[in-house]
Amino acid sequence: MRSVDYSIYLVTDRSLAGGRSLPDLVCAAVAGGATCVQLREKDTAIRDFLAVARELRALLQPLGVPLIVNDRVDVALAAGADGVHLGQQDMPIEVARRLGPPGWIVGISAESVEDAVRAEREGADYIGVSPVFATPTKTDTALPLGLDGLRAIRRAVRLPLVAIGGIHEGNAREVIEAGADGLAVVSAIMAAPDPRAAAARLRAAVDAARSRRPAASDLGSDQKTHGEG
Repeated sequence: MRSVDYSIYLVTDRSLAGGRSLPDLVCAAVAGGATCVQLREKDTAIRDFLAVARELRALLQPLGVPLIVNDRVDVALAAGADGVHLGQQDMPIEVARRLGPPGWIVGISAESVEDAVRAEREGADYIGVSPVFATPTKTDTALPLGLDGLRAIRRAVRLPLVAIGGIHEGNAREVIEAGADGLAVVSAIMAAPDPRAAAARLRAAVDAARSRRPAASDLGSDQKTHGEG
């Protein structure tokens, strides 16, 4: 399995950018500490989606920051992205894995322990635990899992967990302490007046939480967690 730092996992949403350039915003976030970027374009024509993906890939590759494409395996492959993130109704993990090149990252969203266990069994590289808290940026998700739901998934699987849904500087530490390996954030960076500073504050919160997080056994499992970059 490829080693990836999921600590600060930026998920893009151009509707929150306030007219700012997406590449500039992404570069600022990476300068502040974002370690992975997911390009999410729900309402963009395929050619525009591909053009943006290629532009971000060209910017991020020299920095060693992986680019993950949301949902669209075809766009991810055509852009030379580092991987794809799938939902429960998207292409099966094993099919995406077969289509992608060696070392391709395949992540999947999980809304329950059962989803997470199945994702691990089917060969996902990481799990997006979604949603941890209520969020206005995604309206097609299940009820919030809360920190207890996150802990339950942490006990059930060994894969890296990236928490998403209502994550911000104010709750970042408790999410990491509950067992997440990284924070997937949308508005906390995309809508921030200063994306670089916002990413830096989130990264500082992650680092502080890791120094305080209980051992895996204290979280209800004797399994070591992964992906702490």
